[in-house]
Amino acid sequence: MECPAAFRLDSLADQHRVIAAAGLATFITHGEDGLLATPLPLVLAPQEGAFGTLYGHVARNNRQARVAPGAEALAVFMGPEAYVTPSWYPSKREHGQVVPTWNYVTVHAWGIPEFFTDLPRLRAVVSALTDRHEAGRPDPWRVDDAPEPFLTAHLGAIIGFRMPLTRIEGKAKMSQNRSAADRARVAAGLRADGRQAVADLIPQDR
Repeated sequence: MECPAAFRLDSLADQHRVIAAAGLATFITHGEDGLLATPLPLVLAPQEGAFGTLYGHVARNNRQARVAPGAEALAVFMGPEAYVTPSWYPSKREHGQVVPTWNYVTVHAWGIPEFFTDLPRLRAVVSALTDRHEAGRPDPWRVDDAPEPFLTAHLGAIIGFRMPLTRIEGKAKMSQNRSAADRARVAAGLRADGRQAVADLIPQDR
């Protein structure tokens, strides 16, 4: 990923926070069928391995589960993002040398996925994903709420994977290359547009 120094998100803890906050990742593999990508919910085990380990599952008929053993995969996680209009920049009125851009946070995580089909491991992965996204709901659904034959049939229709991360890169492009006045106006514009999460990430001079 191209990443100027000003935008680098190097802290592993910060990278893990982006992963944990993302509801969905894009899981990318390369094999005999070329590049393949699937949107997938993934769960991170941050203490497993040097950079953490991702767990997820794909449909049994998904060609990504048939990539060659040892082939590298990439998971792309997106954080807060928003369009930035040059009309917000005070510098537009000064010299007009401004263009539109996009502010965003992303983490790219590489590893070699290990696919599996044994039911206890599949159940553990599905339970971890479910518990994560049901947490905080007034009446959280749990895997054990489903009838056992129904659950077994559904687990038989998926293939799980464990992907220890071998490399991870993060980027937070939040107008760091703009002047203090431009950053302040971008943050105000984003708040007016209802993009509070992005506005809060723009560094401001104190």
